[in-house]
Amino acid sequence: MALFKEPKEVDLSTKSEPWTEEELLEFRLLMQELKRKNSAKSKKNIRTKSKPTQKLVK
Repeated sequence: MALFKEPKEVDLSTKSEPWTEEELLEFRLLMQELKRKNSAKSKKNIRTKSKPTQKLVK
């Protein structure tokens, strides 16, 4: 693997900054909304599987 120089406009550091309380609250609200929306979709798409009926041939 070759080494390369980091461009001046790009920060390739892997250290992450801790979230503020405001950002954390916003994220939690967003996740609640997504979970609510996704659970409503999954309930709508649930169908009962029934076995196909077979005709008796005599």
